[in-house]
Amino acid sequence: MRTRVLKLDPNLPDDSVLRQAVEVILRGGLVAFPTETVYGLGANALNGEACARIFDAKGRPHDNPLIVHLADPSDYTKYAECANTALFEEIARRFMPGPITVILPKKKEIPDEVTVGLQTVALRCPSHKIAHRLIELAGVPIAAPSANLSGKPSPTTAEHVIEDMDGRIDLILDGGESAVGVESTVISLKGDSIHLLRPGFVTAEDLFTITPKVMIDPAVLSQLEKGVKPESPGMKYRHYAPSALLTMVCGSEEKVISFFREKLQCGCGILCFEEDIPHLKGFGDPARVIAFGKRADLSSQAHLLFAALRRFDKMNLEHIYARHTAENDLGLAISNRLLRACAFDILELEREP
Repeated sequence: MRTRVLKLDPNLPDDSVLRQAVEVILRGGLVAFPTETVYGLGANALNGEACARIFDAKGRPHDNPLIVHLADPSDYTKYAECANTALFEEIARRFMPGPITVILPKKKEIPDEVTVGLQTVALRCPSHKIAHRLIELAGVPIAAPSANLSGKPSPTTAEHVIEDMDGRIDLILDGGESAVGVESTVISLKGDSIHLLRPGFVTAEDLFTITPKVMIDPAVLSQLEKGVKPESPGMKYRHYAPSALLTMVCGSEEKVISFFREKLQCGCGILCFEEDIPHLKGFGDPARVIAFGKRADLSSQAHLLFAALRRFDKMNLEHIYARHTAENDLGLAISNRLLRACAFDILELEREP
């Protein structure tokens, strides 16, 4: 298969270019496209055979459900049931279009290939102008996980998609860099409460402004129990991972910097904060030190994380050691991605008393 790449202005996408992508979608093909979170790999969500091709192209496990992208939040009534419409509509009013996904009981219009046999469907309405207009022109919902090989860091540029998907899919829409950098927040509604399954740019703190009844799933910061089927993408498997082994490092500042210096001299990669870089100069190849933002700048960390992990893949390293970040606000999403990427391999250095 030859994969075409078409460039688009992310602020003013050309309908004539998008219609070429629509043609691919409607004939059952696969199109990668930018969203505000990461690049998605899309197929007609009403075509089970087309959605099955997503799993084949990515090497995606067949118990990992897909997210269905809608042109308008109100379209959910065509594809899902909702017992608490007032709660859903308040979430939609506040955060849609935007980086949030809501899991609801599905209607028969959504094929089992999308939901991998679950009786629920994950729905979101992207705010990125290319993604939004693509769905509008297609006239069908588009099922789309991230456009990467399964397990690898999610793509935030078309170049990342090309690295993984060239020759595997029909078309890539190049709309520049994704703004957020981590996948959407995923929630389900349980009566009058919100169950947070995967953290993202819409934070738990944001959700608490809607209702005090917000539950954070234990699998956000720990491994899913054996035998439990994931309700949401990103809950079960090692995800977002570079080729090298990855370990998260916790401890006092002095001990973490000392440890990083030692490992840098041994030929390892270091994923750190910008403030760490001056303390690591002269202790090894500076190219193996990659910062993903300042310590207090969680938006920058989210935006740069996956691109940083992909940069390490070009170095043929055996091991990467990464800073542990905050677990509040957007930091919860960053920690979640790093924990999945390192398969919960956390090194706790001795802390100061």
